[in-house]
Amino acid sequence: MGNPPTKANRPRVLLADDHAMFTDLLRSLLGSNYTIVGTVTNGRELLAQAAETKPDLIVVDIGMPLLNGFDAAQLVRQFLPRVGIIFLTMRDDTNLAAAASEMGSVGFVLKHSAASELSAAIESVLKGKSYTTPKLRTEDRVERAARAQQFAKELTPRQREIVQLLAEGRPPKEIATHLGLSHKTVEFHKYHIMQAFDIKSNADLVRFAIQHGLISP
Repeated sequence: MGNPPTKANRPRVLLADDHAMFTDLLRSLLGSNYTIVGTVTNGRELLAQAAETKPDLIVVDIGMPLLNGFDAAQLVRQFLPRVGIIFLTMRDDTNLAAAASEMGSVGFVLKHSAASELSAAIESVLKGKSYTTPKLRTEDRVERAARAQQFAKELTPRQREIVQLLAEGRPPKEIATHLGLSHKTVEFHKYHIMQAFDIKSNADLVRFAIQHGLISP
């Protein structure tokens, strides 16, 4: 991965993945070139650790519990607008990759990609550029914007949070605690979502969450 920089100049990296073995592999892979400032296992922890450590770069899996990596990264950008983001994911989804590219200096790399591709993505993002794995890259700007819009349509940010937590099997009272809402408000959102999208059962809700990139299959 090139000549390692001096320790004083190393970019500071936060790792976010709910699989400990994969996080350990990332730490081993990146540790010689970057300073790993922490590891987290869900999107809520990512928000807290990013605010505390203020990393230069976040390597994040999209399919994380409590708050998926995509939405968590968007929230992090609100208080760390210059932080680089690398989505390292199993999600082979062109629309999702296009939505990620709309965020600016972001990389989108599949987990089965070679280490050299991850290295290229990190170097590009740290220079303020974007990187999308070639398989999912959309060169045409209009098509990319249309794909990003297709991915983002229909659900509000709050609805995305609630659908994810419901699809993970969390009861409304627990969801209310996580989101700082009343139990009644969560129930209202659940009812509205199921009515609006003709969701009849918990199985339908899980499928809906997978289709919207909120949980992994």
